[in-house]
Amino acid sequence: MHPESPISAGLVCWGNAWLTGHVGLDEAVDHVEREGGPCVVGDVPLRGFLADLRVAGMHALRLALPAPGDPLGLTGPPAFNTLAIDAGQAVIAVLPEQSVGLVPAPDLRGSSYSGVRWTALQVRATTPDIPSIAEAEQALSAAMHAATEALASVDGPRPPVPDAALARAAQPLAPGYPARAHRVAVLAARLTVMLHLAEERGLTVGQIATGDNALRELDRAVRRARVAAHHAIFEPSRPHR
Repeated sequence: MHPESPISAGLVCWGNAWLTGHVGLDEAVDHVEREGGPCVVGDVPLRGFLADLRVAGMHALRLALPAPGDPLGLTGPPAFNTLAIDAGQAVIAVLPEQSVGLVPAPDLRGSSYSGVRWTALQVRATTPDIPSIAEAEQALSAAMHAATEALASVDGPRPPVPDAALARAAQPLAPGYPARAHRVAVLAARLTVMLHLAEERGLTVGQIATGDNALRELDRAVRRARVAAHHAIFEPSRPHR
């Protein structure tokens, strides 16, 4: 699955909206499948799989957006981490005494069917290091300013930003999320588009070196901001630090 696909993020935000009572299961799954097409977990339709997990005590979904060298949101085992890093994304279903990891992949059957097939594996039930939405927003702002300064003096072709890509990035989270989470998620999604375009600018080796570290830090901050935003629906119940 391409790391920029919104399928895991969509499952997490709409799944959490369902788990917290803001939408029904049908509405949540409809939104997920509107993005990626019909979804199955193994051979089980996503709707039925989620319903079974809910009966088993599932109370949250977490987003993982790992990259090589940065297993953000993952807790193991290694077999699951490898799948998730290759896909650039995963979902963790949190149950009382266990967790189930879901990794998406394209499900193509012939020329007319396009959907998503999720691989489910049992994962470690430990909690990953996820920043709060306030911490993530602060880090994202700092990384964005650093990257802007680093690239300000770099000349090179600047391809236009596709309106469709920005419009898609501006889509808010599901109902029930706090306003701050919506704001951070939209900004992070827009910056994801900009990072992708920055890779296509055709710069020289020297120019790339100038901004490479700043862009790497911005990518890290963007992924953390997206993860924090998608878990922020549960933050009111967290103890203050």
